Amino acid sequence: MKRTFRLTLCYDGTRYRGWQKQGNTDATIQGKLETLLSRLLSQPVAVHGSGRTDAGVHARAQTASFRADTALSCAELLSALREYLPEDIGALSLQEAPERFHARLWAREKTYVYRVWNSAEPCVFERKYVYVYPRPLDAAAMARAGEKLRGRHDFSAFSTGKKTGGEAVRTIYDVSVEQTGPEIRLTFRGDGFLYNMVRILTGTLLEIGAGDRSEDDVEEILASRDRARAGFTAPARGLWLWDVGYAEKPGEPGEKLS
Repeated sequence: MKRTFRLTLCYDGTRYRGWQKQGNTDATIQGKLETLLSRLLSQPVAVHGSGRTDAGVHARAQTASFRADTALSCAELLSALREYLPEDIGALSLQEAPERFHARLWAREKTYVYRVWNSAEPCVFERKYVYVYPRPLDAAAMARAGEKLRGRHDFSAFSTGKKTGGEAVRTIYDVSVEQTGPEIRLTFRGDGFLYNMVRILTGTLLEIGAGDRSEDDVEEILASRDRARAGFTAPARGLWLWDVGYAEKPGEPGEKLS
């Protein structure tokens, strides 16, 4: 009898082509997981993530789900994953979930963090996980601009994807900008994000912090729904999927998230 499992994992996305498996490469997170689980359990196993992180994007806490017919306990299966997964993918926890649990369909909110190294000093040890941006930045101005992004909007201007109109509407619950020494962290929490949305939001806020744009430009960009009006797409290496939130009561599917 098949059982449903909920897996929480972290990964360094540096050498991967993103989450989603692809036919022309085995360098994807989903591909690595499915190959290993199928071998461990001697059956085809399909893994569903809460969302598709792009090439080079990292995850502090990605949620995945899969179904399998196995007598192994969660502890035994978790131990096997930890033993055989590559060192840049970590299995943090594994629990049995309600039969219909689906990591993407039941997700209610996501939190992304973008890390910026705002200094001309070398960032040797964190260079794979931050975006080095040496120009002086006004973090307070970035935070004020971020407040204008809160709420439910059409975010077409902040995406390179194909979704338009109602499909491009998302709700951002919170945007924060915090500086600790030379590092500035931008945190975005919302019910879902469009393709490249967080990276474009970050690029726009960086341009505001550098003085190339006004804080008031945010509202005009949103209203334009025109990608060309927004800022640049910040590099993938500074982006982290930080957390995924689910309904408190099991068995209540949430909205589909990107």
